[in-house]
Amino acid sequence: MNKQLQHTVTNASIDLLKKLISIPSFSKEEGNTAAIIEQFLQANNVTANRYLNNVWAKNKYFDESKPNLLLNSHHDTVKPNKAYTLDPFSPIEKEGKIFGLGSNDAGGSLVALMAVFLYFYEVADLQFNLIFAATAEEEISGKNGIEILLPQLPKFECGIVGEPTQMQMAIAERGLLVLDIITTGKAGHAAREEGENALYKALPEIEWFRNYRFEKISPLLGEVKMTVTVIDTENKAHNVIPSQCCFVVDVRVNELYTFEEILATIQTHIKSETIPRSLRMRSTAIAVEHPLVKAGLTLGRTYYGSPTTSDKAFMPFPTLKMGPGDSARSHTADEYIYMEEIKTGIDLYIQLLMQVI
Repeated sequence: MNKQLQHTVTNASIDLLKKLISIPSFSKEEGNTAAIIEQFLQANNVTANRYLNNVWAKNKYFDESKPNLLLNSHHDTVKPNKAYTLDPFSPIEKEGKIFGLGSNDAGGSLVALMAVFLYFYEVADLQFNLIFAATAEEEISGKNGIEILLPQLPKFECGIVGEPTQMQMAIAERGLLVLDIITTGKAGHAAREEGENALYKALPEIEWFRNYRFEKISPLLGEVKMTVTVIDTENKAHNVIPSQCCFVVDVRVNELYTFEEILATIQTHIKSETIPRSLRMRSTAIAVEHPLVKAGLTLGRTYYGSPTTSDKAFMPFPTLKMGPGDSARSHTADEYIYMEEIKTGIDLYIQLLMQVI
């Protein structure tokens, strides 16, 4: 991209990011930011489509005979935590940074991908169609985001998911399996030797989750990680033997196991009832030999396995997670992104896609 065009595109992207920061867009409450994105596309002579709080557009010379490539990021945010010292909805520009809720996760990626979509929008001889989608409910893995939008769109050959990765390539990410474990005992009075304490029955099973190691270790994502995060009984009184103990296990699954294999192993080792909350957030990976990854490697990008999940989990086609910003800043107080990161992100996205489309 020539310097003048890059300067213009970068400034427009930063202005849009500031508008998005200034409007609260918590998950399930993204209507106003969806409207801003829709208006921005229309102002750039793009036909914008909206489904719920998801906004999407096709490139000008969309050709049904060509394969499709998705450019996707999300415009919802988490709620600001109590450690904020700045107004989370005031887009402050200082020391080369833009501060504000959602600036890093994932506003920078969103506006950069939108700039790239506009850059290629009127190119007539692309090998791929480009579809840009700004989607909702990513932060809560909600069903009214990319998951509900994909059936409305053409089938995709591949895609890029914009998340803060310092413009390195997250080619795999862990799946998330949340389990509710219910241990049953028998109520009794704590002062007498009666009942069957469900909490005590749960302890060896909690210890099993702490110590068990799955055999297959991924070179990208490491081992499957199981962590007990919540424990509770139905008791409010101190003198009642609990008849039921419930605990929650957070399981981060590498790409070498299916959720069904993980559940089968757990159920052979513990006696308590095991209830998965969802089987939707599965581990994903894109091959190192895929053209998107190979293009990134030629640009000096490295690849890695991401410990966090994203909307990539809902895409039944190869996707590369890559974007400006740093995942370590996500959900932190006084969140920010460097303006130079957005500029570099736009340039690298364009260089990468020029090798593929």
